[in-house]
Amino acid sequence: MRLSLLDRSRTRSGEPDEAALGHTVARARRAEQLGYHRFWVAEHHAVPGIASGSPPVLIAAVAARTERIRVGSGGVMLPNHQPIVVAEQFAMLEALFPGRIDLGAGRSLGFTPPVRRALRRASAGPDTFAADLAELRAYLDGTAPVTVRPRLDRPVPLFVLATGRGLAVAGDAGLPVVLGGPALDRDGIGEELADYRARVRAAGARPYVVVSRDVLVADSVAAARELALPEAWALAAARTTGQFPALEPVDPGRPLSARQRTVVEDAVGRTVHGDEAAVADELGDLLARTGADELLASTSTFDRAALGESDARLVRMFRRDD
Repeated sequence: MRLSLLDRSRTRSGEPDEAALGHTVARARRAEQLGYHRFWVAEHHAVPGIASGSPPVLIAAVAARTERIRVGSGGVMLPNHQPIVVAEQFAMLEALFPGRIDLGAGRSLGFTPPVRRALRRASAGPDTFAADLAELRAYLDGTAPVTVRPRLDRPVPLFVLATGRGLAVAGDAGLPVVLGGPALDRDGIGEELADYRARVRAAGARPYVVVSRDVLVADSVAAARELALPEAWALAAARTTGQFPALEPVDPGRPLSARQRTVVEDAVGRTVHGDEAAVADELGDLLARTGADELLASTSTFDRAALGESDARLVRMFRRDD
């Protein structure tokens, strides 16, 4: 099974945003050395805790500093863009870095109402994702009424980021799917994925499932839990203040409301964390439930050195399984 990384360019307190982008590039170089299959970046607009607002630009920077690893998006949010512009951007990337570019497309809107207004998107607007996806695909494979440039000999691989209904959209389109977040824990996710696979086969294609999960490997469960806390605290802050903040160091005495404690514990509980044995057991259960073809680890923590060591340990675990 393939092993890949998703890096969201998380900012850290006391550092400028550009430091997060520099770390994303450095982490990608290290991921290539470790043997990861893909390295994906994200799209978030005007979020204080995330520096990555333009996946194509960041993909170009990462691809220019690496040699072999596949580089892509997790993802580009189609409600925010015209499909032809996305196709042109990724055709350009593929022409510059042939055989290494992936395009993951999602349907999420902006993080807050002001951001949605800035993007000229209304949350109550019509859902055009399936139509936008079909249009994007036509530009990429050369079947659209107009031909995007540069013209490619082969289309950029297209993935669908799904939460619920997106599984059916991906299945009917015969496309690979990326599934993460709370959707992975839903009752009946096995049946939903079986339906996706049946739809893909009916479309004459091969099913391909990528599961995305936060994963942290450390010397012990307690040490890994500590690494998971900065991201969990940021999520708790976002749920109560509406602002998703930069990562901060672990502070055992941090005051939390009852609601924030609940959010923190839920977030840590959804993070696969522990020593190698504990992580292997939990990932084994996840992969058995989903029949996934690939794991896209989407972890972040304040301590960059600890994050790098977790990335290395995860690769070693998979190699032992091989």
